[in-house]
Amino acid sequence: MLLQQQSRATLNTPHNNAYRLFHRAADGWPGLAVDRFNDVLVAHLYDGLTEAEALPTLRALMAQTQARAVYVKHRPVQASQLSESERAALAPTTPLLGEAVAETVALENGLKFLIRPTAGLSVGLFLDMREGRAWMRENAAGKTVLNCFAYTCGLGLAAVAGGAARAINLDVSRQYLEWGKSNYTLNGFTPEPKDFIVGEVFDWLNRFGKRGQTFEVVILDPPPYSTTKHTRFSVQKHYAALAASALKVVTPGGWLVACANAMELPLQSFQRQLKEAAAEHPAKIIRTAHEPKLDFPVAGGHAPYLKICFMQRKA
Repeated sequence: MLLQQQSRATLNTPHNNAYRLFHRAADGWPGLAVDRFNDVLVAHLYDGLTEAEALPTLRALMAQTQARAVYVKHRPVQASQLSESERAALAPTTPLLGEAVAETVALENGLKFLIRPTAGLSVGLFLDMREGRAWMRENAAGKTVLNCFAYTCGLGLAAVAGGAARAINLDVSRQYLEWGKSNYTLNGFTPEPKDFIVGEVFDWLNRFGKRGQTFEVVILDPPPYSTTKHTRFSVQKHYAALAASALKVVTPGGWLVACANAMELPLQSFQRQLKEAAAEHPAKIIRTAHEPKLDFPVAGGHAPYLKICFMQRKA
């Protein structure tokens, strides 16, 4: 653990203070993960691990990082199946350690992200998608981008920071899109209201397709399971249909960035769905990425859980 903590310290720079500090089995404790967001630590407790059991380790990590607070999230198997009250009980709004912190600003490669430790199970930024945001920033110059399942618009912000001609953020949650607008403002960008669309992804992909509107980059980063008013989605059952709809609105020669954050979906099965999706609009997987190795090391005998496939549509 000590060597891994020392190596992760290299991520704490004047341009970056957001990274995973403790990663479950890879650090010797499958039930515990701890994320650092500037001066706040967020501890994720799995498999029934109690706050009392985790407390000594959390105290040590707090002292090591000189954090102001430690917040706890009790992780369920499937959060999408819980009621609002059940979800609230899993994410206490008072810190386990330290002082109350309503908001803090975390840095990732120089970009600022608004973090709200009391906002439920998700606090504003998924750290394992860091390499996806870096790719987007490096490849967005002059391109039109559609960011589906945008959440707080981290990938859209990365595209704009990389010089995208336009980035549309699409999500069912107006609250998260407003949060995304705040991220834009934090970084000196003026959010265009028309580029933040509240709606269901399948519905809007169909609308764009009927209009003949295409994008040079389309990003798919769905939750593993979700239920909305009109749709039920599972990455294991429905990703092929989702990717096929997305490829219809990718400009020939453009990119589909397909993400799946699900341990239960093996890489080969995911790639098989993507190849099935490309039957009508041929596209090739050019590159595959996973969670960052430095702060999300893979424990022996386990495969990476995050899969990002960069597909290029045939010109």
